[in-house]
Amino acid sequence: MGSPLRIIFIGESGVDTILAELRRGQFEPVYEQVSQGPQLTELLSGNWDLAIAESVGGSGFGALQALSIIQESGVDLPLIAVTTKSRQEDVIAVLKSGAADHMTRRNLMRLNAAVERELRAVRLRRERNRLEEQFRQAQKMEAVGRLAGGVAHDFNNLLTVITGYSDLLLSRRDLLRESQCTALEEIRRSAERGGALTNQLLTFSRRQPLQTHAIHLNELVLQIQKLLRRLVGEDIEIVTLPAAGQDIVEADTGRLEQVVLNLVVNARDAMPDGGKLTIETATVHLSDDFSAKQLGVQPGAYVTLSILDTGIGMSQETQTHLFEPFFTTKGPGRGTGLGLATAYGIIRQSGGAIRISSEQGQGTTARIYLPLASRGKLEPRPEPARQQQIGGAETLLLVEDEARVRKLLLDILKTHGYNVLEATRGEEALRVCLSSEQEIKLAIVDVVMPEMSGPDLVRQLTRLKPDVRVLYISGYTDEALLHHGIQRSGAAFLEKPFLPEALLRRVREVLDSRSNSAPQN
Repeated sequence: MGSPLRIIFIGESGVDTILAELRRGQFEPVYEQVSQGPQLTELLSGNWDLAIAESVGGSGFGALQALSIIQESGVDLPLIAVTTKSRQEDVIAVLKSGAADHMTRRNLMRLNAAVERELRAVRLRRERNRLEEQFRQAQKMEAVGRLAGGVAHDFNNLLTVITGYSDLLLSRRDLLRESQCTALEEIRRSAERGGALTNQLLTFSRRQPLQTHAIHLNELVLQIQKLLRRLVGEDIEIVTLPAAGQDIVEADTGRLEQVVLNLVVNARDAMPDGGKLTIETATVHLSDDFSAKQLGVQPGAYVTLSILDTGIGMSQETQTHLFEPFFTTKGPGRGTGLGLATAYGIIRQSGGAIRISSEQGQGTTARIYLPLASRGKLEPRPEPARQQQIGGAETLLLVEDEARVRKLLLDILKTHGYNVLEATRGEEALRVCLSSEQEIKLAIVDVVMPEMSGPDLVRQLTRLKPDVRVLYISGYTDEALLHHGIQRSGAAFLEKPFLPEALLRRVREVLDSRSNSAPQN
């Protein structure tokens, strides 16, 4: 099988002869034929390897006119003129205008060699352009670094004063009211976070060493969940899926958290009318031949952290500038243009990669790749006390409308011996309950679901199965739980996100409890 070759043929005749010669040269040509300027302009938005024109002079649409359109569009597309007969001055004119080559239809012996030469030249030009762009990016980053150095110095001086006086006052707790101590602790924590931000800026600009250690990425995501919920607001639903089977990476915890915060803020701003934000982890293998090279990393096993939003999306033009310092799509005073540049620098320093894909009106996905570290990299932890068995063999009913969350919980529970019946909605759960001959010991029910809420489902469920126990799960705020009467009822509850062990322990506690059957509301 020959090499694929995508051609725009400019002219009205002579295609078959040229295609036959290209096939003899082990090419598999695919072509579109045009005879007018607007047709060529429309095609240039596609992905083409070569243009071939059948005429160089005359009053019709030929090589000269095509070259003008190609050059104005900024597309790197070589053009070869293959003609029946032409005046020498026309040939010279078209070569001077930028044509890659000229030959006659009677003498096509050079055609395949010319095509191979131009394809190599295009690859080299594109690689050179990529390197030049990287060099320009590095210059911008260096300029930002010099600016950041002076700003960070002055800012850190201010933060030193704030944290110093906060500590002095906190050392006299006996003279302060509890509310004052709380306020001072918040001031100090905020100052420390401000210091972390300035150090992070220096990290990307000056390439200072990161303070890396082995961490569980799943745990990091869960630990910052509450902060993210306050950050995005109540009109955006957050779904967290810590699904990476192997999640140990070597990274600077504080700076990795800031990368996530930057990406989440961007996702929030892309959903002004609310939406859905999904944060998930996974383990992938990047192959040597394609995926690793595309990302600019070494092949091997990686842990991914993905942040998906249902926002307005971005154009291709915007995506080409995302990691440039000072580039921002936000209005004046709303963005510095340093967030993604900083994120890019931190992830690259950690041996990973970051890729952002988006379509206008379809949302955006930001995916971080970090090399998987061995379990031996983890610092030894103290041996935990012996604890009770957290698995079981009982039959459970799982009702969760979010498919990925439901699958995660299903995998966790089944892996630990439970027999699990699943449903996506309240009505389906009732049908499953009626049709099952097994004794359902516990229903794990999401509080907020379409069509029928969790508490409404439980009220109907207890009429069918009076002895069933219930564990509510939810990622909504306390206000939502109050609205549904969960806290008032005293029912068992587990807040999302949670680690698998927390779910298993809570399930076991509810099953073993003597007084935690479903509340009769």
